[in-house]
Amino acid sequence: MTADIEPTVSVSQTKTIHEYLAENPDVDVSESHAALFGILTELKDKVHARFPDLVQQEASVGLDYWQTESGYEGSMTTWTCAEAEHVANSWIGNRKASILDMNLQVWLGPHIDVPHLVFVFGTIPSLFYYSELVPRRDLMVDLDYLNRYYGEDNADYLELRGDSRFTWSVSHGTYMRAFLSPSAHSYTTDRTPEMIEVLREHVNRRFDRWMRWVEEAREVPEDQRRELQDRDWTIREYGYTQDPMNKISENFLGAERTQQLLEVRYGKAQIDAARAARG
Repeated sequence: MTADIEPTVSVSQTKTIHEYLAENPDVDVSESHAALFGILTELKDKVHARFPDLVQQEASVGLDYWQTESGYEGSMTTWTCAEAEHVANSWIGNRKASILDMNLQVWLGPHIDVPHLVFVFGTIPSLFYYSELVPRRDLMVDLDYLNRYYGEDNADYLELRGDSRFTWSVSHGTYMRAFLSPSAHSYTTDRTPEMIEVLREHVNRRFDRWMRWVEEAREVPEDQRRELQDRDWTIREYGYTQDPMNKISENFLGAERTQQLLEVRYGKAQIDAARAARG
């Protein structure tokens, strides 16, 4: 009898991006790129307004646009200041061949333990959406931190999680699954103007709530900042270098160039400089 039981998890939840792309490898997603990266750019501008001391990191100079002969292309700019240690606004892919990854991330300084903020849009060529509030504390034991941030976000999380137009997307990387907080979103959905507008409203609401948290944040005691900063740096690195989807870029750019871009994306030079200055 048990052999006849149907699986309860949709196969599409564990379908890889490689499989999506193999089914539809040559879709022009230029219009979606313009709309989705436009949303992230608007949020990036709000980040700069909130943190006016941000300066561009030298490692990203010259990466405002690049392209390969095969049509793989991208843009990456990163900034830093005392309050926001690492801000990155980037995209990579091929607008004529289905695949795009668009990213905005804000990693805060160690004086404040508000969760870091990550937004990712993608095309595969269906629309992919990932968003994370990266915790700075152990949520299994710090109930105050859990309730303060993830409790307030819970209603919005459940609303989107329960929307039948979205399908949960499971990473095949165990580290990437370990990375997920109770407020993580990871979905595929139809790449339509309607769904782009649904996500525009959602990400702006999440961003505004996060910005309020930053304004209302309590300072981290000085004797706890070093440990918090070390943890942040490790998570920043692993969150990008352990992603199995880096293989897509390696196929087009090679392992060395992909590693170089990853180091800019997570801010390796900024981490190294801050670690040296700290002693």
